[in-house]
Amino acid sequence: MYRIILAAAIALGATTLANANETPAPPDARVYVINLEDGATVQSPVTVIFGLAGMGVAPAGVEKESTGHHHILLNRAPFGDGADDAEMIANGIPSDENHLHFGGGQTQTSLDLPAGTHTIQLVLGDHFHVPHNPPVVSDVITFTVTE
Repeated sequence: MYRIILAAAIALGATTLANANETPAPPDARVYVINLEDGATVQSPVTVIFGLAGMGVAPAGVEKESTGHHHILLNRAPFGDGADDAEMIANGIPSDENHLHFGGGQTQTSLDLPAGTHTIQLVLGDHFHVPHNPPVVSDVITFTVTE
């Protein structure tokens, strides 16, 4: 019985890994921040409203063509320049203080950030939290939080 369960777990993991970064994105898809401009000065909490064109929003775990859910890359290198980007493409976006998940299909959030300079970038993830192919990412927005 143990061998059957182990074989099933290995097969499931291999299937997930084989499908990593194979969820297609329409060529005209784009994600963007609606309410913050690069260089803005704001107070905390910071409301971030997500924009999406050419695709729809679906919660994590829901596999539906041309959909995804939002993630924020906070205070880290832009997507494509990050040390963990290859891992994200292969296995999904991690969940930590620099990678914020909105797997419920949320289209905005409020971030409680300390005073100082911060960066955000939106990345759309598929039902497994894996960036689409090609990745649907916003421009990086740099803003300053005042006290």
